[in-house]
Formats: sequence, C-alpha cells, structure tokens
Amino acid sequence: MNHAATTYEQPAQLLQTLIRCDSTNPTSDETECIQTLDAVLKQGGFDTTIVAKDPNRPNLIARLPGEGRAPGLLLQGHVDVVPTTDQAWSVPPFAGLERDGYIWGRGAIDMKSGVAMMVCAMLRLKAERVRPAGDVTLCLLADEEAGGEYGAGYLVSEQAHLFEGCRYSMGEFGGFPLHIGGTKFYPIQISEKVPCTLRLTLTGPGGHGSMPVRGGAMARLGQVLTALDRKRTPIHVTPIAKSMIAGLADGVQTPIRQVLRLLLNPRLAGLALRAMGARLGIVEPLLRNTISPNVVRGGTKINVIPAGITLDLDTRLLPGFGPEQMVQEVREIVGPDIEIEVLRCGPPLPPTPDLSQFPLLAGVLRELDPDGQPLPYMIPATTDARFFSQLGIQNYGFTPMNLPPDFKFTQLVHAADERIPVDAMQFGTTAIYNALCRYGHT
Repeated sequence: MNHAATTYEQPAQLLQTLIRCDSTNPTSDETECIQTLDAVLKQGGFDTTIVAKDPNRPNLIARLPGEGRAPGLLLQGHVDVVPTTDQAWSVPPFAGLERDGYIWGRGAIDMKSGVAMMVCAMLRLKAERVRPAGDVTLCLLADEEAGGEYGAGYLVSEQAHLFEGCRYSMGEFGGFPLHIGGTKFYPIQISEKVPCTLRLTLTGPGGHGSMPVRGGAMARLGQVLTALDRKRTPIHVTPIAKSMIAGLADGVQTPIRQVLRLLLNPRLAGLALRAMGARLGIVEPLLRNTISPNVVRGGTKINVIPAGITLDLDTRLLPGFGPEQMVQEVREIVGPDIEIEVLRCGPPLPPTPDLSQFPLLAGVLRELDPDGQPLPYMIPATTDARFFSQLGIQNYGFTPMNLPPDFKFTQLVHAADERIPVDAMQFGTTAIYNALCRYGHT
C-alpha cells in the first residue's frame, strides 16, 4: 500500500500493510514494520523518535502535546509476532489478505490490529487538530513476544525519561466481546499475572542402561508430572478477580449467577469450577497461581541411566504474590525432597489496581455498543504493561473489537488462520479516538 494513502480512515488497510512486514520473533526483526509506521506517522505530521538497544530491534515514539490539564497518557503496542511454524494455515500468513469480510494473517489479532487502531486514532487527532487534556505518547514496541528485553524492558530500565509525566496507558488486551449466559460483556484489562519460571531438579542412581533401576530420576519425573496434572494450587480470590466475577454475576441470570457467586467463596470455588467445566475456563486461571511443566532436560546417551533430570515450570502469579509463595505451592504438590530453583520472575504487581479511568473506557464502549456490558478483567497471560507499571503507570487493556458471537477470539491468538473482521478495525479505532478525546474531561 502507498504510504500516502494511509489515513485515519483506513485502519484495515494499514493492518494489511503491517501483516506483510514479517516481524516474526525471533527469526526476523521489527525493522521493516517500524520503518513503515515511522513513514506513516511522519506523513501525518508527527515528529518521531526511534530508540533501540539493538539497531535491528527498534522502538518508535511519537507524541501529541496536550493542554496540560491531565496527566500524560501512553498508548503502547508491540509489532513483533510469534512464528507460524508447523501451523496449517489456509492462506499465506504474511499476505495480509482480505477475504470474507476479514483481514487474515499473523498479527491480525495479536497485536498489529491494535497498533493500527492506535496509529489511526492518533492520525485523526492530528488531522482534526484535537488537543487532548494531557500529552499522549505513542510507543510502538519490539520484542514483546520474547520477553521485552529489546522493547519495553529496555525502555523502562534505560530510557524512562521518555515516559515522564505518563500516569495511565492503553495497550493490549481488552475490549473484545465475551458471551456468557446470553449476555455480551466487554472485558477491559486492568491487571495481569506475573511470569515466574521455576526449575525442579530430580536425582536418582545412575548406571549402565543394561541394568535398569527402580525409583530413579526418570521414575520421579513421572511421579512429579502426574502430581502436577492431577492436583491444583489453592484458590485465591483477589480484589481484581472479585470485581470481575461480581460483574459477571450481575449481568447473567440464574443458575449461572448462583454458580459465579460461589466462586467468591474460596471454600466452594473449586466445586463451582468443576460444575461449570469448560464454560468458565476463562475464570479459573484468575483464581489460582498456575503451573505448566514445559521443558524437560535429562539423559545424554542411550546406554546411560541419567542421575539427574531438570523440569522447567512456567508458573503465573496473581497480583500481590511473589516467587516464595509460588515455590511453596509447588512444594505442596511435588513433595519436600525435590530441589526448586527460581530462574526468573517478573516484577510484582499491586493487588489493587487504579480504576479511575475505567468509567471513561466503559462509557465509550457502551455508547458504541449499547448491548455490551463493560467489565474489569485480569488476563492470565503477560503483556508489556508489567514493565510500565514499574514507572507507576496503570495500564488498561483497550484494543476494542466488536466481534460476532461465534468468533473464537482466544482460540485464534497465536494460532493458524488468525484473522479479524474489517468492521472491528473501524470500531476499535473509533473507540480509542473517542477515549483520547474524552480523557481528562470526565
């Protein structure tokens, strides 16, 4: 697409252009994508700054000065995408095709669509000479999908001055419809879980492969994996989960309402989760510190019985919890005689977020879709928001998409045939634009 044709009225076309920039992390880089966006913003009248820890992993900053009557607001989104390796796509994943009313391709949901919405909203503000109540900083990031070392992590640790004055941010992931009990909800992300990688070390007698041992490291590995599969960590009803579940309960009819209210009681929540099964799959990770055993290392030669095996766990902590509590919960499942090491853990998040801007964003969504009910939401995954929180910036996941009821949003993230309706792009761009216009005025 010709850059000169890129305007705030064409978010779907901009998304197509971004999809065609292969920014797969780690096999490619974000250079082409950032250069494309840089050209678009400059043609729209913005001064831009590119900041990079590695020249091939650039981040882009653009600002719209405000009236100084409200704190600074940050729009942040990443342009890198996950690989498509071994996925069965029905279209070329980097062609950016429009078909059947959808834009198809890697990043169509996560999160080049959100980036296109933000950029087009900023272009519209500039074109219409709208001056927001506070400065708006647009930050387009590298490396979110691999931990943020070259993106948000680097900027927050080494270039924090770029975000001076910012108090709130809008980024991924929220504003997509969630249909429960016949009610259409719009979850707005107000918090997320903290990634924490643990390593278990299992030991046992080694020896020659011709002389099998019983109860060795391999046998212990099987026992540990079985225990992690069968047992659950404790229920924790955090303030964030409580507000979300209460909002869900208020919006649906019995018997679902009664079951949801049971989730607010830690002693009964496990029973309620079993009763609802997959219908409440989105809720269970918000009530527990979760564990996923993902990497096993052990054995070097087929005729040598390994004396040691390591098992790496991807655990996710609820806001207000730290690695020590996660180690204790794992210990209660796997037993006292296994070594547990914390390899890395993200910065802690406050148990109670700042909800002061939630009414603004909820009002924008209600106006655009009166049938939807906005809802505070905590995602079970991790975003770049965790880095900006270290600067005292409260993030709201707000990349709105009005999607059909049968659209499997969560199943398409990082999956084959990732796509988004063309109409959803205009919906989201308008929502972000309205939010920026009203920020600081309500």
